[in-house]
Amino acid sequence: MWCSALGACASGDPMAQSDDQMLADAVRGDRAALTALLQRYGPQVRRGLHGKLSAIWQSVLDEDDIMQVTYLEAYLRIERFTPAGVASFIAWLTRIAENNLRDAIKELERDKRPQPRQRVVAQSAEESFVALVDVLGVTTSTASRHVGRREICQHVEAAVRKLPPAYEKVIRLYDLEGRPANEVAEQVGRSVGAMYMLRARAHERLQEQLGSESQYFTRTS
Repeated sequence: MWCSALGACASGDPMAQSDDQMLADAVRGDRAALTALLQRYGPQVRRGLHGKLSAIWQSVLDEDDIMQVTYLEAYLRIERFTPAGVASFIAWLTRIAENNLRDAIKELERDKRPQPRQRVVAQSAEESFVALVDVLGVTTSTASRHVGRREICQHVEAAVRKLPPAYEKVIRLYDLEGRPANEVAEQVGRSVGAMYMLRARAHERLQEQLGSESQYFTRTS
């Protein structure tokens, strides 16, 4: 159950409320209301994924993998959602699920290519952090061009520490330590496809932090 995986939900009986009221409460931070909405509409989003996952990937990815990461993202993003009725919530949740599926397949396909995707190769800690910045597509800002690599690495480390635990673990194992995908997936208790989804969402959050909250970085795209 996604609720138990993320911690105890708020008390109360959200199922007795209207969907619109639950959605408003969820946006205000009511975990029980969000959990009720996910229980009610998550299966509908999951059914929409049928037929979109090629048989070639079904040994490393399935609809449950996609929905687990989708529910996690829903908890992390809900306070930024602008409610416009339950249909908007379903559409929002569907976009998250489809983005997760797209990113997982993209990474799985890259793994099959003769020259794998750009990634950080295990090296010194400082070099790994600098390489991660390159992979994320952020660059040092004009105002910070004289800042040393050590200071920049410290700032990236602080951003990584702010990630949700599963996201942080994937970044440290896969991006910073350069461990194989199947090993990282095993350590986080997910399929390889789900691990790639976690990584993609972690990269987004790091890009946001480094590109908008940092005095050292700007986004390049």
